Amino acid sequence: MHVPDGFINAPTSAATGVVAAGAIAVSLRGARRELDERTAPLAGLVAAFIFAVQMLNFPVAAGTSGHLLGGALAAILVGPFTGVLCVSVVLLMQGILFADGGLTALGVNITDMAIVTTVVAYALFRGLVKVLPRTRRSVTVASFVAALVSVPAAALAFTVLYWIGGTTDVAIGKVATAMIGVHVLIGIGEAVITALTVGAVIAVRPDLVYGARGLQQRLKLRVNGELVDAPGASGPAPAPVAARSHRKVWITGLVASLLLAGFVSFYASADPDGLEKVAADKGIDEKTEEHAAADSPLADYGVKDISDARISGGLAGVIGVGVTVVAGSAVFWSVRRRRSDDASPADTETTV
Repeated sequence: MHVPDGFINAPTSAATGVVAAGAIAVSLRGARRELDERTAPLAGLVAAFIFAVQMLNFPVAAGTSGHLLGGALAAILVGPFTGVLCVSVVLLMQGILFADGGLTALGVNITDMAIVTTVVAYALFRGLVKVLPRTRRSVTVASFVAALVSVPAAALAFTVLYWIGGTTDVAIGKVATAMIGVHVLIGIGEAVITALTVGAVIAVRPDLVYGARGLQQRLKLRVNGELVDAPGASGPAPAPVAARSHRKVWITGLVASLLLAGFVSFYASADPDGLEKVAADKGIDEKTEEHAAADSPLADYGVKDISDARISGGLAGVIGVGVTVVAGSAVFWSVRRRRSDDASPADTETTV
């Protein structure tokens, strides 16, 4: 759903740029509360994983594909404020290095793909986990539903932006029907990917899933061959955070991201994604402008001057994952360090 330059007029693009900048500023402050010893090492990895999975377009209808947006996944794994930053880092890397998503439309894309998806998904997710049984399975189910809803919500947000500042004269009703219809189907793929990823992480390290914090299982005792709750006892205390290494999870996630972007992406659907298909069918793309980074060595997810499509695309994907994990980690460690610096005066006692 990367909006290129020319779909939305300059005033609306500028306004969404202001909205995006404000949301990022708020998220930087909010992320200070979310980023701790558990989430800080993984936030950059989450951004890189989203970048990798976004390269895997999957077919959703005849001649149409979709890809992960990632707002729900990021919010549930590392928190909503950090989630906005994760997706924003991905969009920035894609726009600058890969000519994917217009630079003048960067505010539109961050507003639509980072802010709307994250806010809608996490609000719905929190509501669901409050009413569902407090189990790990409930977190996975809530992740599925939240991710599913977040995609048509983003499609609706784009429709509103197009209604306000679209550059072509297309009936808004037709745009809304087409956008929401196809993105409900894409939302199913988003939901499956999100639920599988959250479920995989929560199965091995539930302490690393931001949205699963507070879940406790009561200690079970076997009485006459049956498991019963131990009276007045909760589950065994987890090992101290500092004592539980994130290295294995981080390495596994990075290797998976590199394999997805460097190898599996070659087999992704070549059909246009939902927005591209709707734009072509309805004439929204009549005033599309050439991307400012069209001459980038990595434009269109290929390495310039490498003729072999498999090698070119795979190498571009690996570079993208590497750049995104470095850029994301730098941002999140900086935010985490700022939190530590802000907290240190209050934590230090002065003796007179």
